[in-house]
Amino acid sequence: MFSLRHPIMRPLWRRLALTALSIGWSVMELTLGNFLWAAVFGVIAFYCVIEFFVRFDPQNYKDMP
Repeated sequence: MFSLRHPIMRPLWRRLALTALSIGWSVMELTLGNFLWAAVFGVIAFYCVIEFFVRFDPQNYKDMP
């Protein structure tokens, strides 16, 4: 799939912004009646929460050689 463990995602505000954006997009799609896209963005939001806040380790976000 794709990795969210890029050094650009180390600052907390960027991780929060990406997670909030995907949650907001999911809610917007849900209110518009697009259940498939709401589910897709909901899964992306869930994946962001898991990667950014549950399994977060600063060592994973060091600059790559």
